[in-house]
Amino acid sequence: MGDTRRVVDGERRATARPLRPAAPPDGGAPAVPRPRRPGAEPIEKPQIKPDAEPDADAEPDEKPQPEPGAKADAEPGSGGDEQPDSAPETKAEAAAESGGRRRRMPFAHAVRTRPRQLTVGAARATRAWSRRPGGRTTLPALFLLALVAAATTAGAVVVPAAVGRPETVAGATPSQSVPQTAAAPATPPLPELTGLPGTAAPTGTPLPGATTAPVLPTGRPADALTGWAQRVSAVTGVPVVALQAYAYAELVLAQTNRGCQLSWTTLAAIGYVESRHGAANGATLQADGRALPEIKGEPLDGQGGRSRILDTDQGLLDGDRVHDRALGPMQFIPTTWQEIGADADADGVKNPHDIDDAALAAGLYLCKGGRNMTIPGDWWGAILSYNDVRRYAQAVFDKADEYGRLSRNVR
Repeated sequence: MGDTRRVVDGERRATARPLRPAAPPDGGAPAVPRPRRPGAEPIEKPQIKPDAEPDADAEPDEKPQPEPGAKADAEPGSGGDEQPDSAPETKAEAAAESGGRRRRMPFAHAVRTRPRQLTVGAARATRAWSRRPGGRTTLPALFLLALVAAATTAGAVVVPAAVGRPETVAGATPSQSVPQTAAAPATPPLPELTGLPGTAAPTGTPLPGATTAPVLPTGRPADALTGWAQRVSAVTGVPVVALQAYAYAELVLAQTNRGCQLSWTTLAAIGYVESRHGAANGATLQADGRALPEIKGEPLDGQGGRSRILDTDQGLLDGDRVHDRALGPMQFIPTTWQEIGADADADGVKNPHDIDDAALAAGLYLCKGGRNMTIPGDWWGAILSYNDVRRYAQAVFDKADEYGRLSRNVR
């Protein structure tokens, strides 16, 4: 290449000269040819006549003259339009000379790729990646992570909305929530009561909804509920005297602790489980509410599954100077009665053997701490605070639910 290549002029004499680059016929820079469209006429290339033969008489170093009208070739190294190194053609010229077909670049094809093709390509790439060792390990892990995230979201959003307020006693509440309650007893006028710790005594004003002026009974205050108690006793089997005591305690608490919303059915269930409504050990409820003979439980000496509680009242209430014993129809131990005992029949004595006093004291105890007995957690927490045995709480629930269903339509 370069100056080492020589050409031969004719047969008679050979004139060695360097190969000169071709110059455009019009003397200007070559135009960039446009790619040929399909169906267009082929582009004609300018025809350049071959160099004329040099004069035989010319000197060896003399250059042959071009034809008239043709521009002389530039010398190698001269300041002509094109340098020797500019001989290679541009890409556009090569494309034009090869038939005018334009070559498409890869990035332009990618821009015009359809979404469906992109989806198919992504799916194939994912499938190929999942078959590799790294993909076989990572893909199941990502799928498992998505399942855990979905389960966590469902647990954080769906479960609280379906369950509602959580219960306050963990692991102590069975599948049931709150036992069914019966219709509230007819609102009686309430006499002046004494012995309600921390509360103001009712003034004799009828409860909301009463239409008559208060008429204070001359005997036991709960006697005002005799008519209602007789109707409910006929369908539940609970003694009338006991029903009067339970319902009266509900009405008193409705005035003194409205947030508790304790139902008489819960008190009746406790009275049944503890003493069969004052009938344990052969006792009988008297017309004034006292259980005779007095009901006293077994000594709390730690035997037979009982708790062990040493004497706290010097035998004043239970007659035992060694261990404490549970007392009365609602089975209060002496220390609890000394804390919460009440006088519901206004006789000036807090008597654990009187079912009126005992039922009201039991209601005060269940409503302690701002409990709302219509909330499952509060209800079960109150019953377990009365006796922390799961079987005991379930028995109270079942009986309260039974009383509620039987007396639902009694007015």
